[in-house]
Amino acid sequence: MNFVALDVETANPNLSSICQIGIVKFDNGDISEKWGSLVNPQDYFHPMNISVHGIDSHHVKNAPTFPDIANEIDKRINGEVVVIHTGFDKSAISQAFGKFRMQPPKCSWLDSSSVARRAWDDVSQRGYGLKPLAERFGIEFSHHDALEDARAAGLILLRAMIETGIGIEEWLRRVSLPISTYHHNSNHTPSHRSSMFPHLQVAQHGNTEGALFGETIVFTGSLSVTRQEAAELAAHAGCEVANNVTKHTTLLVVGDQDTKLLAGHDKSIKHRKAEELSAKGIRIRILGESDFKALIGK
Repeated sequence: MNFVALDVETANPNLSSICQIGIVKFDNGDISEKWGSLVNPQDYFHPMNISVHGIDSHHVKNAPTFPDIANEIDKRINGEVVVIHTGFDKSAISQAFGKFRMQPPKCSWLDSSSVARRAWDDVSQRGYGLKPLAERFGIEFSHHDALEDARAAGLILLRAMIETGIGIEEWLRRVSLPISTYHHNSNHTPSHRSSMFPHLQVAQHGNTEGALFGETIVFTGSLSVTRQEAAELAAHAGCEVANNVTKHTTLLVVGDQDTKLLAGHDKSIKHRKAEELSAKGIRIRILGESDFKALIGK
């Protein structure tokens, strides 16, 4: 039960724009150390990101930059099992180190949402987000604070290990195996998510075994691949692919050239729709195409 849990918040759609990081160390199942910091991303803050975590340029004005704390991060996670909840945080760390031409730490990443989907049958298809799992197990935390989210992810992993009797080394192996290996009675039909939202117009269904299963994705702007190719990549990763932004959309992927416009006013109709929904409290994450490909390992 020795590992570290990590979470980051970002300033804008570029995953490298880390504006807050939290790392919690667990020794023998107990929290032994916490470390966190605001980070000056040396980049703009997108209104949708601010609406999620409440951090803006004023908060990080005097904060260290990522290169300032890179050695501290490396010291805390290099050679460790690093627990994150979904793959966004892993990609953000990798992208941030790459942005500043630094070698990322060598560690073993373990996604606690992937563990949860295999540990408990009733959350294998939905309900494996950080907040619902924390509520399920009575874990009190302040959501979208990096240190708090890291702590919650670590506690969820501990709960899974205790209830299943499976140690962390075995979980590192099991998360690479199909979920159906453990839940033979789960509904793995391609239209499973669509049945949850009968009015959702889906262009392509997601692979229920994919790491991004449960996400509904829309593409906008000029991509380096055709929309069909992008849809196939997303579906293989688990996303339901839709043509238009709705209240069910969770990811909006923007062409890399178009991300340069996001700080200004030249935004696509889909992007403006996403901002409108965000203002109503519906969380939609915006990603650049390069970050999306890095997230799915392409």
